[in-house]
Amino acid sequence: MNQILDAILAPDTSAEDFAALALPESYRAVTVHKDEAEMFAGLPSREKDPRKSLHLEEVPVPELGPGEALVAVMASSVNYNSVWTSIFEPVSTFAFLERYGKLSPLGKRHDLPYHVIGSDLAGVVLRTGPGVNAWRPGDEVVAHCLSVELESADGHNDTMLDPEQRIWGFETNFGGLAEIALVKSNQLMPKPAHLSWEEAAAPGLVNSTAYRQLVSRNGAGMKQGDNVLIWGASGGLGSYATQFALAGGANPICVVSSEQKAEICRKMGAEAIIDRSAEGYRFWKDERTQDPKEWKRFGKRIREFTGGEDIDIVFEHPGRETFGASVYVTRKGGTITTCASTSGYMHEYDNRYLWMSLKRIIGSHFANYREAWEANRLIAKGKIHPTLSKTYTLADTGQAAYDVHRNLHQGKVGVLCLAPQEGMGVRDEELRARHIDAINRFRNV
Repeated sequence: MNQILDAILAPDTSAEDFAALALPESYRAVTVHKDEAEMFAGLPSREKDPRKSLHLEEVPVPELGPGEALVAVMASSVNYNSVWTSIFEPVSTFAFLERYGKLSPLGKRHDLPYHVIGSDLAGVVLRTGPGVNAWRPGDEVVAHCLSVELESADGHNDTMLDPEQRIWGFETNFGGLAEIALVKSNQLMPKPAHLSWEEAAAPGLVNSTAYRQLVSRNGAGMKQGDNVLIWGASGGLGSYATQFALAGGANPICVVSSEQKAEICRKMGAEAIIDRSAEGYRFWKDERTQDPKEWKRFGKRIREFTGGEDIDIVFEHPGRETFGASVYVTRKGGTITTCASTSGYMHEYDNRYLWMSLKRIIGSHFANYREAWEANRLIAKGKIHPTLSKTYTLADTGQAAYDVHRNLHQGKVGVLCLAPQEGMGVRDEELRARHIDAINRFRNV
């Protein structure tokens, strides 16, 4: 790995030089183990500790197949799917790997007693497989996490609908929290030149997810003037939704859980902010009973920010805790888009407020290649900015996942893989200088 890193850090390494580098037999990777999948059985989710289940170990370099690439990973980041993997919820990811292993001989590579996790990366292409023409060794790239086979007609209008659609590093093996990653070539996108490795790795999954959920016609199709309710507006997903709303001429109503997080939203340019902790919203009387009076109080507070208008679009991801309120406060004919359920999967809401007011609930899951490319393009142009707040070493990934699990973080947390320190990999200093305050916005809180 030292030779690979030296080649990346050298200013004049050619594509031919990268292609000539010998691949190591193994590399360091963050894994979970199949024989530990029941280690947290019986514990509440909050008590499950990723620091106990995530391992840093040497694993063999996987075989490279057609249409694939091996990438030297300079930096990655922690997403909530990494937390789910680490605590084996809602199911062990080894079930995904076993199912993938039955698809084909190449799929069988993924069915292993260990799972290399991680759904983001920024790095350098080392090798490409047969049939790859758009990328070559030495290219500086980021990767989105949609892995598709595209052998079915179902996926050719929207690749997210492919029957063999998977999330790389969650439903596949050989993810990005490692020194080397295996991806399909149609996951690759150009690394934004004005960002460091860790900054470039941070937006991938959450930025693309927010773009599809909020902006794309496959999601809410946000337009200028829309009132957009954004839960967790300073978090990994919400911070990008807030930026998209502001950049697109919409009116974000940002829901946060502390004054510190409210200040982050103000720094992004948001003005309508609800600190749900300070204002004491309790949408559930107990574990089984919601409180419609709190929905109404919440709706009244929203209208104070909108000049009496109701919400056009709700950007949902907490799930069970907030979903009843989300459906209630949405205007007649409005849209609730949901991409996750971090507080619980079994949503409950009063259906009268949905059907009688012609509201829509749209399920949104990551993004197709085009949507991911557009979201990355906005990052590269300096229109949307990374929300990196803190960076960990690869050896400290367990602590990083623990912090995300316990909501101790702001925005996104990065992980240095091969990069020896922060701040490396910047190629466009001029563009960086123009946006340096926005790039560092989450670091300075």
